[in-house]
Amino acid sequence: MVTVHKQIRPSLGFENETTEAVRLATKLARGRGARSNGSGRYEALSRHLIDDGWESLEELPPFKTTVIAEQPKTILTRNSSPDISFDRSINPYRGCEHGCIYCYARPTHAYMGLSPGLDFETKLFAKLNAPELLRNELSDPAYLPQTIALGANTDPYQPIERQYRLTRQILEVLAEFNHPVGIVTKSALVVRDLDILQEMAKKQLVKVAVSVTTLDPRLARAMEPRAATPGKRLEALGLLAAAGVPTTVMVAPIIPALNDSEIEKILGAAHAVGTREAGYVLLRLPLEVKSIFSEWLNAAQPDRAAHVLSLIRQTRDGKANDATFGRRMTGTAVLAEVPGRTVVAYDLRRSRLRGPLVISLTSVAPVHVRRLVLIARSGPLPQRSADGETVMSWDDLEVPARLATVMPRLPRPFWLRCFAEDITIELRDPPVRQLKVG
Repeated sequence: MVTVHKQIRPSLGFENETTEAVRLATKLARGRGARSNGSGRYEALSRHLIDDGWESLEELPPFKTTVIAEQPKTILTRNSSPDISFDRSINPYRGCEHGCIYCYARPTHAYMGLSPGLDFETKLFAKLNAPELLRNELSDPAYLPQTIALGANTDPYQPIERQYRLTRQILEVLAEFNHPVGIVTKSALVVRDLDILQEMAKKQLVKVAVSVTTLDPRLARAMEPRAATPGKRLEALGLLAAAGVPTTVMVAPIIPALNDSEIEKILGAAHAVGTREAGYVLLRLPLEVKSIFSEWLNAAQPDRAAHVLSLIRQTRDGKANDATFGRRMTGTAVLAEVPGRTVVAYDLRRSRLRGPLVISLTSVAPVHVRRLVLIARSGPLPQRSADGETVMSWDDLEVPARLATVMPRLPRPFWLRCFAEDITIELRDPPVRQLKVG
């Protein structure tokens, strides 16, 4: 192992090292997501794996999971982001053994002086005093309750939860205080706590979102090597729904040309087990995640890597990532809005819109739409914001539904845009007589 100054030789890992070093690094990281373990961005030194010709790399042991006990002073993390539905969260663990290659939380490991690569998956931190801290913070007379997100950064049901049981203890405290909570996980271990979740659900205090990125076990194994299989996640959704716990399937992240073709199948599979809500997030590549994901993609999907990366840039105005509020979760280009088209669709019953516009809202599974707004705008393609003329709006719709409105006369070309919660669909004139988007 060679240590050099970053100013002399910057690197994010093994990607520029010798062929033998790369081969051995891949072997040592077998069963993990990341292919490298580059130094964190705040480190003064950069470490590189070099083959010195003496076969010393063969003696290096495989990466093993280690857990470090942590005693934080607070447990609730606050945020003011307009892109998410919660302003506070709890993460009982730092790092995540699931090893999802696209995980946006990877860069946080650099704050600990560790690599967002393999260190993020193998050097984990358990906040052993999390339940006690939570009890103290909820007992504060000045505390104002709002839904707490459990697992907003790293998975609260990752494998080490079987031993430490911090998530279960946190749920016990929340149940004691009758405090609302939302859970996001990729693990089937969530059903272990069904006794607590079922009682909280009776009081409308809990909702569980299970992320299903693909139904292909091989792709899931490659992208999320230590997460539950797709079948186990769907089984967990079914058990939760059958027990009366509100569930959501998260098709997240959506990666163009890699898993976007499975959206309908995932929604259909989730509906079949009783889930009636869905959400999605476009792939994000902040900071080191860009290099870590690109390195994995070139190794795991070499035939399509360049195409996938090109499409990702197209969804974000030519950039690999855009951290701007309002765009970071969904992107800006038309391509970025394709996922929403699989949920709601136009069905035009009158050619050229010379009379009333009839819209049939359809979906793979019946859904409830709190508000739907139809926007019309002439000229070039508008930005994602709802600029233009509001033609009609509807509240509290049960989809499928059939709606009608009279369109104003607009110069050609014109665009229609339909907003249903976070779902956006576009249709360009001239339309065909019957058009199903998605």
